Amino acid sequence: MYNRITPFLLLVFLLSAFSTSSQSREILLAPVKIDGKWGYIDKNGKMVIAPQFNEARVFKEGLAMILLGRQCGYIDKSGKIAITPQFDNAGSFKEGMAVIKLGGKYGHIDKNGKIAIKPQFDDAWEFQEGLAKIKLGGKHGYVDKNGKIAIKPQFDDAWWFQEGLAKIKLGGKYGYVDKSGKIAVKPQFDDALWFQEGLASIKLGGKWGYIDKNGKMVIEPQFDGVGDPFQEGLARIKLGWKCSYIDKNGKIAIKPLFDGARLFKEGLAGIRLGDKWGYIDKSGNIAITPQFEKAGYFQEGLASILLGSKWGYIDKNGKIVIKPQFEEAEGFK
Repeated sequence: MYNRITPFLLLVFLLSAFSTSSQSREILLAPVKIDGKWGYIDKNGKMVIAPQFNEARVFKEGLAMILLGRQCGYIDKSGKIAITPQFDNAGSFKEGMAVIKLGGKYGHIDKNGKIAIKPQFDDAWEFQEGLAKIKLGGKHGYVDKNGKIAIKPQFDDAWWFQEGLAKIKLGGKYGYVDKSGKIAVKPQFDDALWFQEGLASIKLGGKWGYIDKNGKMVIEPQFDGVGDPFQEGLARIKLGWKCSYIDKNGKIAIKPLFDGARLFKEGLAGIRLGDKWGYIDKSGNIAITPQFEKAGYFQEGLASILLGSKWGYIDKNGKIVIKPQFEEAEGFK
C-alpha cells in the first residue's frame, strides 16, 4: 500500500508552503531617527531605508506614513514612494484606509492614494471595526467606509469601536454606544477607557474599576491612577504611589512594587524602579534588570530601549542586539 497524492492535495500543499515561505520572508522594519532624519532598519540593525524623512511611522498594512518637507505621503517597504506626499496631515492605514487632512478638513484615502471619503470633517480618526469617528459642527459621530453617516454627530466626544462598543461622552459623563448608535451603557462615569478582553476600566468617585459589556460592575472602583485595559489577562493599576497588576477577578496578581509600569506584551511588561526601566514576567519576577532610561513594548521579539541618550534594541533575554545609536526608535512591523 502507498499514499497517493492527488493533484488537488499537491496544489494545497504547494499553496501552504508558498504562504509559509512568504510569511517567513516578510521584512520587518522599524523607524529610527539619526541626525534629525528618519529611516528604517531591519531586525539585524541594518539600515534598509536611508534616513531622509522629517517624520516616519511604523508600517501598517504594508505602507508607512512619511513626512517630506511639510507634506505627508506613504512609502512601501522598499522605500519607494507609494503615495506622493501631498497631505497636510495623515494617519496610518487600517482596514484598507487612512485618514488624511487637506485644506483644513479631514477625509480618507485608499491604498492607491485615491480619495475614498472626501475631506469634509473637522476631525476624523482611523477606521476600526468598519466605522471611523468624525467631528462635525462641534459634535462627534461615525461614518462607514462609503463616507455615509452611520451614527449622526451628537456626542461631546467619542472614541474608536473595540469589541463592538465605543466610548462616548454626553453631558460631562462617559458611557458606550453600539454600532447602531444605541446607548449600550448609559453615560454615568467620570472617565472611561475602551473595552479590551471583555472589560473596560471606568472611573467613579476618584477611583478606577472595571465593567463588562452590559455595564455591570465586575471590579469595584478602588484603584488610584488610570486603570489600564486588560492585556494578556492582566491590567496595570495604581495603589497609592505604586503600580501593580490585577487579574480579571480584581485580585492583585503582582504586588504594588513599581514606580512606573506598562502593559504586558509578548509575555513581558516594562517596569520602573527608581529612575531605571526593566521588565518583569507575568509572575512578577524581574526578567530584565532595570537599567534603561526608557523602555518600549516588545514587538516581534525585540524592544526599543534608551541607554544614556541613544536608542537601541534588546531581545527577551535583555541582550542588546542593536546597539544604542538612534535619536529615536519605534517598534518593528
